[in-house]
Amino acid sequence: MSGSKPDILWAPHHVDRFVVCDSELCLYRTESVGSSEAKAGSLRLSEDTTATLLAINSDTPYMKCVAWYPKYDPECLLAVGQANGRVVLTSLGQDRNSKCRDLIGKEFVPKHARQCNTLAWNPVDSNWLAAGLDKHRADFSVLIWDISSKYTPEIAMPAEKVRLSAGDTDAGLVVTKPLYELGQNDACLSLCWLPRDQKLLLAGMHRNLAIFDLRNTSQKMFVNTKAVQGVTVDPHFHDRVASFFEGQVAIWDLRKFEKPVLTLTEQPKPLTKVAWCPTRTGLLATLTRDSNIIRLYDMQHTPTPIGDETEPTIIERSVQPCDNYIASFAWHPTNQNRMVVVTSNRTMSDFTVFERISLAWSPTTSLMWACGRHLYHCSEEGEANYGEKDIATKMRQRALSRYGLDTEQVWRNHVLAGGDDPQLKSLWYTLHYILLYAEDADQKPSVNKVPLVYSGIKTIVKSSAERKTEGYKHSWTGSDRQTDVIRYQSEERCLALQLCGWIKKGPEIDVAPFLSSLEQGEEWERAAAVALFNLDIRRAIEILNKGAALGKGDLNLNVVAMALSGYTDEKNSLWREMCSTLRLQLNNPYLCVMFAFLTSEPGAYDGVLFESNVAVRDRVAFANMFLNDTQLLRYIEKLTNEMKEAGNLEGILLTGLTKDGVDLMESYVDRTGDVQTASFCMLQGSPNDVVKDPRVQYWIENYRNLLDAWRFWHKRAEFDIHRSKLDPSSKPLAQVFVSCNFCGKTISYSCSSIPHQGRSFSQYGVSGSPTKSKVTSCPGCRKPLPRCALCLINMGTPVSSCLGTGKSDEKVDLSKDKKLAQFNNWFTWCQNCRHGGHAGHMLSWFKDHNECPVSACTCKCMQLDTTGNLIPAETSQS
Repeated sequence: MSGSKPDILWAPHHVDRFVVCDSELCLYRTESVGSSEAKAGSLRLSEDTTATLLAINSDTPYMKCVAWYPKYDPECLLAVGQANGRVVLTSLGQDRNSKCRDLIGKEFVPKHARQCNTLAWNPVDSNWLAAGLDKHRADFSVLIWDISSKYTPEIAMPAEKVRLSAGDTDAGLVVTKPLYELGQNDACLSLCWLPRDQKLLLAGMHRNLAIFDLRNTSQKMFVNTKAVQGVTVDPHFHDRVASFFEGQVAIWDLRKFEKPVLTLTEQPKPLTKVAWCPTRTGLLATLTRDSNIIRLYDMQHTPTPIGDETEPTIIERSVQPCDNYIASFAWHPTNQNRMVVVTSNRTMSDFTVFERISLAWSPTTSLMWACGRHLYHCSEEGEANYGEKDIATKMRQRALSRYGLDTEQVWRNHVLAGGDDPQLKSLWYTLHYILLYAEDADQKPSVNKVPLVYSGIKTIVKSSAERKTEGYKHSWTGSDRQTDVIRYQSEERCLALQLCGWIKKGPEIDVAPFLSSLEQGEEWERAAAVALFNLDIRRAIEILNKGAALGKGDLNLNVVAMALSGYTDEKNSLWREMCSTLRLQLNNPYLCVMFAFLTSEPGAYDGVLFESNVAVRDRVAFANMFLNDTQLLRYIEKLTNEMKEAGNLEGILLTGLTKDGVDLMESYVDRTGDVQTASFCMLQGSPNDVVKDPRVQYWIENYRNLLDAWRFWHKRAEFDIHRSKLDPSSKPLAQVFVSCNFCGKTISYSCSSIPHQGRSFSQYGVSGSPTKSKVTSCPGCRKPLPRCALCLINMGTPVSSCLGTGKSDEKVDLSKDKKLAQFNNWFTWCQNCRHGGHAGHMLSWFKDHNECPVSACTCKCMQLDTTGNLIPAETSQS
């Protein structure tokens, strides 16, 4: 505008048109085009939009403010406020409408000339136009004009005041008498009509915000404040108003107009414009002088009504639509979050303010995110590609297969987990052996009389070292050319070999059953290595030949068997030299460690002990046979630390179910998130009290919450039962007791109680069998118990005995089973209305109803239970 920065206005009824106001009015039309489809003469606003100039109006100089007519007809009528206080109606382009032709050029002239600061059309009665003027000691500053008014000749005007605009104006188009005059001896800086009533006008006066009621102009409501510029009403919340002063924005609630509910502190530079987003609730944009940044304040989550002491939470962010200083901006009236900005040199830019994206994973690994008014859902198409990488998917499938709940054959849990994870296989075999040998009465207890096997091989080895294990020479089996090899044996080392699975119970080392199991599993290389470590070279060769004959295992089995048959213990032999060189070329780690063992010096078996691809239990068993106490302690300590740091479940063999085992499991959970395995594993450590560790309790509760989130309520109940068997201290205490309304004593003869598990309904089972007497009255005062709301029989009467009366619910079919159904006899009641009855009757009623069965009670009992209408997920997937 004249002498100021340009402003921009969107057409109220044309979503593709806007006007730029400066020294002249320029009308543009936007079009959506591709990156290379811009027409000649058009302006590029963004990568997808251009603007074409439609019309220019240069007939209204000295512009200070512009307001677009809010109605569709006439469609292109604008009011222009001038520096001399006049308001001129003008148009852009040719409008053949006769109404528009009658209005174009019409002027509304105040009594005393001064600057017009703001204009506002009444959104309901579109003939009313409010104008805010500077202060004059003898005139009003808020004038409301009726654009349909005619010139009255009784009111004379000096000729020079009629011709202050460019060119002579027809006197018939000049209106000098406003419809309303408000705000005497004051200045008006901003105006807006309040949408809740067409007769209410909010004005930012010089020192206060005032609400004028045109039904009684002698009274007004006002509040003293400096924030009187740019008053604007939130289009989505008509009682919320924003205004500004210098660098501060004030948010007002018109219902509590005494003070602003919130003050937003801007940058040190003064503000030039604030505007609510018309398509987004509670989004306010602000612009400061000489800035290329627009700040956004998200008040979508502001509580309403706003309390006296509570400030709303504001989420602040900023956008930078261009590099140059922004003169003004305008929200698009219909396109979500779309905005056009104009710079001081009239460069325009069209952009969209992207919403903050909120991501959420569903318990079933589906991804959902919200962006603006849109909600997107992305579910996995195939678990083979995506689910394998996500531990939540694995845990969910394992829960369906009852993973961790097999207590008879504990080792089978790794099969229930899928059987493809070597760490899980090692873990469950370790737990299997721990539980197996913990039952042996001959095992010496460790601290607190807990079987030594729970403490892990690390503790077992320390116990053995205290007794100073002596080595003995052991000869080779199946060969007479080799010297004896030094081996070590003690009661503790035998226990370690048992935990590794190499030998069964007994004082003698017998690996034959273990070798047979490996052959059945077609683990030929591993079986041959174990046989060789037990100095049975002939058995190792037989195993390799057998594997080669069946066409299983490594393709070099025959070659390796042949190489073993030529073994010699001569240090400088060609055989040792060739095997030391070629063993590194073998693909299978067990074949490599076989030759590493044969070519190593006594006591120096690093080639075997530090082969990471060999199972930990095999390396530990090897170390227990061939390392002395000092070497064994050092090796086990180092290997334990490596397992704990890596979170390798094979290390549970070393740490046992101790604090070190919890530390190792913590690293595993941090790496994988598998709280399922951690919970089941640590529950086995109840004798060591590791289950009481806060970390273990945290894993258990998280796994229970996961099962509930998946709606695996039956699985969670099974887990709770499993947990209570292993850890009796985890049994929940009683939370609900049924007592008599008259005497307050318990109604159960056994004084037993059942924990409350429901959310909206409480349940209680009367103890006793069908052969015992019915509990239909209080044992203390003999007052009758309440009646069931459906069968009208006193509570305490078994449901099965009520069936013949005809008063019980027909859908509870217990006639097929004459035995007493205990759950159907439980007391069940709504915690809201306190009505209830037999559990069987209540379940049947609420299958088809949501409302309480008691007459005249309107309680929506079933709707109060958030999980009552949900179906357990495992029933449809198991």
